[in-house]
Amino acid sequence: MARHGKKYSDRVKLVDRDKRYTVAEAVGLLRQVAFAKFDESVQLNIRLGVDPRNADQQVRGTVALPHGTGKKVRVAVFAAGDKLREAEEAGADVAGGEDLVKRVQEGFLDFDAAVATPDMMRFVGKLGKVLGPRGMMPNPKVGTVTMDVRGAIEALKGGQVEYRLDRFAIVHVLVGKMSFNDQQLTENVEAMLEALMKAKPSAAKGTYMRSITLSSTMSPGIRIDSNEARVKAAAV
Repeated sequence: MARHGKKYSDRVKLVDRDKRYTVAEAVGLLRQVAFAKFDESVQLNIRLGVDPRNADQQVRGTVALPHGTGKKVRVAVFAAGDKLREAEEAGADVAGGEDLVKRVQEGFLDFDAAVATPDMMRFVGKLGKVLGPRGMMPNPKVGTVTMDVRGAIEALKGGQVEYRLDRFAIVHVLVGKMSFNDQQLTENVEAMLEALMKAKPSAAKGTYMRSITLSSTMSPGIRIDSNEARVKAAAV
């Protein structure tokens, strides 16, 4: 069993493990329990009442956080001809066609997200085993297989995040940095919860949002009242 240091142990005492906090309360408490000297990332973990083994209960999509993630996103674009030039002009960090596919096959992974035009997918499909496990495979369902290359790049660099269910029915998503103010973090969290409510599969039965936990990179987790969050998100 992992042992935590004194700073963590002191902070965890500030969290009432039996209480479920509102989003605003959780963000305020996070200020008190975060202790790292660097600008920690803030993450939301949501356990959903769905069965990830069933195709009709998958939860995946994108959401444009009102204040972004605070993280610089490096975007790779697989395109050719005019769309390749469009990608370069729109600020793609790396762009190419079959040559870029070959570079990735050889181990190049110096990017955080990938976009591809539909005609390039017959080549990019070869990268499924490389990009898939990293969550970077272009997908039309989340807008990363598109002819609107400029729009996709701007969305990714502007704070759009992708979320998807893992095999334990949990969604893990970055919602900002500790350098954000309380309002920015609160609004980002609420936007994420609203998006998840809208993405609820029709096949899902029973309680949909089973647990919600907010934490920074080094801090203990703070549980959010899923009923309050569900009602507020559904009312938007």
